[in-house]
Amino acid sequence: MKELLQHLKSTVAISDQHLEVVSAKFTEQHFSKKEHLLYFDHYAKRLYFTAKGCLRTYAIDFNGVEHNVSFAVENWWSGDLKSFLNKESAICNIQALEDSLVFSINRENWDCLVREIPEFVSYTRILFRNKLFAQQDRIIQNLSFTAKERYHHFLQEYPNLSQRIPQKYIASYLGITPEFLSMLRSRMKK
Repeated sequence: MKELLQHLKSTVAISDQHLEVVSAKFTEQHFSKKEHLLYFDHYAKRLYFTAKGCLRTYAIDFNGVEHNVSFAVENWWSGDLKSFLNKESAICNIQALEDSLVFSINRENWDCLVREIPEFVSYTRILFRNKLFAQQDRIIQNLSFTAKERYHHFLQEYPNLSQRIPQKYIASYLGITPEFLSMLRSRMKK
């Protein structure tokens, strides 16, 4: 739990008393590599803070092709927020790419923290703002960056992740084939 509480404290000023309340509302969970935390069309009952490991959020198109939307490494959040908040079917899947330790929260506990802990509201506001900025940047990159530029940005955003997960997931995230990613990587080494 210390990872989540440290992240919270590094983002907003919060009392130890309120940290205890926050801590009590989260559940520690372990997921094995390749285990799913959420499936498309199911209701997202929890949001996840990654303490150790890596999660991927992905969608599957009508041809059965997976498209990676995001990765949640240490100190990152993951979840289908629209499904979680609106109590509707999820539009994505979430899977552990490594054995992972997460701290999760259900809707009832989330709402309780939002009602009772003003610092948690500030924290979530900052998280949502940052997520919105990241999504905006990702859209612009996908529309106007070359594959090489998108890969450079990926390496900056997710340092060392390229050594931790299979290249096919990175290629999917970048919108390119694994073969093209391999070619990009070999050109960069030269």
